[in-house]
Amino acid sequence: MRKLGIYVHIPFCVRRCRYCAFYSNEVGDRSTPDVAKFEREYILSQVEKIRKYAAIYGREREVDSIFIGGGTPSILPPEMIGYLLARVRENFRVTEDAEISLESNPGTLSQEKLDAYLEMGVNRLSIGIQSLDPAVLDMLGRIHSPEDGIRSFQMARSAGFQNVNIDLMFGIPGQRYGSWLDTLTGILDLNPEHISFYSLQLEEGTPFFDNYRNGKVPKIDTDLDRVMYHEAIREMREAGYEHYEISNAARPGFRCRHNQKYWRFQEYLGIGANASSFIAGARFTEEPDSEYHLNSFMDDASEYVFTGLRMMEGISRKAFAETFGRGFWDVFGDRRDSLREYFDQGLLIEDGDILRLSEEGIDCSNEVMAVFV
Repeated sequence: MRKLGIYVHIPFCVRRCRYCAFYSNEVGDRSTPDVAKFEREYILSQVEKIRKYAAIYGREREVDSIFIGGGTPSILPPEMIGYLLARVRENFRVTEDAEISLESNPGTLSQEKLDAYLEMGVNRLSIGIQSLDPAVLDMLGRIHSPEDGIRSFQMARSAGFQNVNIDLMFGIPGQRYGSWLDTLTGILDLNPEHISFYSLQLEEGTPFFDNYRNGKVPKIDTDLDRVMYHEAIREMREAGYEHYEISNAARPGFRCRHNQKYWRFQEYLGIGANASSFIAGARFTEEPDSEYHLNSFMDDASEYVFTGLRMMEGISRKAFAETFGRGFWDVFGDRRDSLREYFDQGLLIEDGDILRLSEEGIDCSNEVMAVFV
């Protein structure tokens, strides 16, 4: 039976971070009846979508990963999360060993919530700590302190979570190299199973982008950004982590099953405001009866390469041929001249059946991937 990942989007935050371009609503004080009503109505509307999608896609697929993201899902009362998960299980075939992830913010977690999440079947927790430097957290617009981040991780362990991811950010205006090293040391001392580490991206429509364009925040030192990135990879490897995707490292056996679906051209269903899906060659958002965007052959082949090159193991040309019915270089042979400089410099490597970026090649990954688009 075909495998399916389900993503559920929770578009609520206490306060929007200055860099965030994801769809979310800043709800502020959650004690008001209007906010509670808004959240409850949203959850009920997603349950209706779960039922509709299950009727269309649930017969031929079983769900082996569920990812509840946002926004800040941990802003909700845990019973709402439990209600959502129960409805997914009620309408879809969910495997017994399904990976069930929940994104969280240290400023919204409590021991009671964490105990409840584990009880309802959440078995992978992602905590958006981002930094252990209070100045960096303030720059980002986060609502928690470094102590909150560490305490949240410790509470997760106390609850019994054995698969915890920590999100980190670097390349932030004004961030010191020593601050990044201190954060890495502090996080590695916690010994999480998974670490996601992202370079700050300036997205249009965010306060950071506007302030950067208007000269109100310092310019980002791109050379320092790359030094921070490679130092993180080195320290994580020394600590026993596998650097398996451009921005992700995991202890053996703890790679994120759900996110690999995005990078490996596998099927996933997005439920919730602005969530995207990819099923049976169709890409769509929101309602299952909406007009699908059917990709052309080249759109799909390009995305296969674009996402596959994010993985450190790269792309198998044999797997490409099995997926698309044509050889890799039969499809992209006209791009070889544009790729020659990357091959010559050892940034892009063809090793037998595998095409992959070297660690140095990651620094120009956008340029390499653009050749295939």
